[in-house]
Amino acid sequence: MLFPEYDVIVVGGGHAGCEAAVAAANLGSKVMLVTMNMETIAKMSCNPAMGGVAKGQIVREIDALNGYSGIVTDHTMIQFRLLNRSKGPAMWSPRAQSDRMRFAEKWRLMLEAHPNIDFWQEMVVGLVIKNGVAKGVRTSLGLEIPGKTVILTNGTFLNGLIHIGDRQMGGGRAGERASKGITEQLVELGFESSRMKTGTPARVDGRSLNWDVMEVQPGDEPAGKFSYTDTPKLLKQRPCHVTYTNPKVHEVLKTGFERSPLFNGRIQGTGPRYCPSIEDKIDRFASRDRHQLFVEPEGWDTVEIYVNGFSSSLPEEVQYKAMRLIPGFENAKMFRPGYAIEYDYFPPLQLQQTLETRLVKNLYFAGQINGTTGYEEAGCQGLMAGINAHLAIRDQEPFVLTRADAYIGVLIDDLITKGTKEPYRMFTSRAEHRILLRQDNADIRLTHLAQKLGMDVSDRMARIDSKLAADQKIKEFFAQTSVAPGEINRFLEEKGSSPLKQKVKLQGVLLRPNIGIEDLSKVIPKVGNFMKQFDKEFLDYAEVDIKYAGYINREKEQAKKMNRLESVRLISSLDYKKIKGLSSEGAEKLTQVRPGTIGQASRISGVSASDISVLLVHLGR
Repeated sequence: MLFPEYDVIVVGGGHAGCEAAVAAANLGSKVMLVTMNMETIAKMSCNPAMGGVAKGQIVREIDALNGYSGIVTDHTMIQFRLLNRSKGPAMWSPRAQSDRMRFAEKWRLMLEAHPNIDFWQEMVVGLVIKNGVAKGVRTSLGLEIPGKTVILTNGTFLNGLIHIGDRQMGGGRAGERASKGITEQLVELGFESSRMKTGTPARVDGRSLNWDVMEVQPGDEPAGKFSYTDTPKLLKQRPCHVTYTNPKVHEVLKTGFERSPLFNGRIQGTGPRYCPSIEDKIDRFASRDRHQLFVEPEGWDTVEIYVNGFSSSLPEEVQYKAMRLIPGFENAKMFRPGYAIEYDYFPPLQLQQTLETRLVKNLYFAGQINGTTGYEEAGCQGLMAGINAHLAIRDQEPFVLTRADAYIGVLIDDLITKGTKEPYRMFTSRAEHRILLRQDNADIRLTHLAQKLGMDVSDRMARIDSKLAADQKIKEFFAQTSVAPGEINRFLEEKGSSPLKQKVKLQGVLLRPNIGIEDLSKVIPKVGNFMKQFDKEFLDYAEVDIKYAGYINREKEQAKKMNRLESVRLISSLDYKKIKGLSSEGAEKLTQVRPGTIGQASRISGVSASDISVLLVHLGR
């Protein structure tokens, strides 16, 4: 027999597939990763960047759960920025510009170094399903790879169709074939499928751009990082740049609207609301005479440039003509035009909290197949699917994160409870407990759960112990140490803060707006001397812990109240139509979604508060 039976078969080598393979393998499962092309494992199909608003928090959570996205990013980034520093800490979001080629290379090398992961390069055209249970996959050569569980992470490849102007071509990505057969089989089995659309901008030759007329966007100094492990620090960075479209650019783009697949009906799939194409932005925001563009290098050594904000499916000659009217792009040379791509996805109401499908046992979906967009959203789904596939074949309790545990929990709960009809993207506004789900505390929130699962995270846990010990020491120091008016009043006046009239504890000073530990370390010698013993990461964490203690404690209480509803389980076979008192819409929605808990039921659109009360009475609560 060519293949042994694998514990977990992962179909697709994108961000979801890579994290799924690593998660299962790190727990001890024997994994087969099947991909159409070994050269494109972990390829950054669109923007060469990781993180961003809410997405950065997800990368930190993946890292805290022993995933690899943060580690790979730290090894291959060319710029780091912490976004939203002018806002509260719940909004602070790390983002890194990556070296596209080195990112994919590092991922592949880490996967190949894992003794529990095997590889097969070929297209999967179908699943082996026996008595409603996934038992393996079938390839285009007619081979069968047996497995106890299967995770589909097909990205944009399921019946992918690329659009450039009035031309169409099959493909899952520029220059790569679409995947056929899986959608058709799943639909035959009773799954519902639909279409979505995404797009990518043109790539240009950086040597042909006039950088002097653009705004420079440097990275943070010193640069931060994603992983809580001992990854390398970024000592030098490549700048990004900012430029803008103008009315002349918009007029040229409009000349191609008649041939645009977005406007003439050829594209049927729904596109991302929060990352629209440039033609969509011009059409929807007609009153705006310019749109911001981020000009981002693709790596340390390449001259290829990503034009963030200029995604388009217009004819290539229209894209080119309009691009040359952008300041700095007057002599731009295009490597390839932007394009749109349509692909199949499966509305995620068909999934359980573990990302296992309801119709087929031991079959999991992760990534864009579930209607999400973004590397980070895909990666965290792959991680959760890989963990739960491993647990399922060992008859162990599933691993589920709540909305109070992680952004990952928010994302999965949103998908399986509310579904999505447009590409789902994570935002901080989606999380009701975001002051608890900060980017600086993902390790404290989640790494002990990875340890409980059986992952080797002893080094991580030791660092967390040090972090918590430092936090306690710093809090005690600020609570017990006093400062006199003469030591600090000049500094307070410079900051526009009221001067002291008598000695006060340092904690009271730190609670003032616009005053941080770093400021106090510079002006009060005893603070500076005390703080020298701690890493900056520990100091930053302690500062947030002190300044926002009231908000944090209040949100913890709210989360506890919500978790009481999450602890009330609902059996999957419950016949809601027979429960007296439920509204007809509530019974219909509950039957469709099949929530696992009362908490999840309360978040379903169409299920009222009175419906929840009826359910609680029915359960004897």
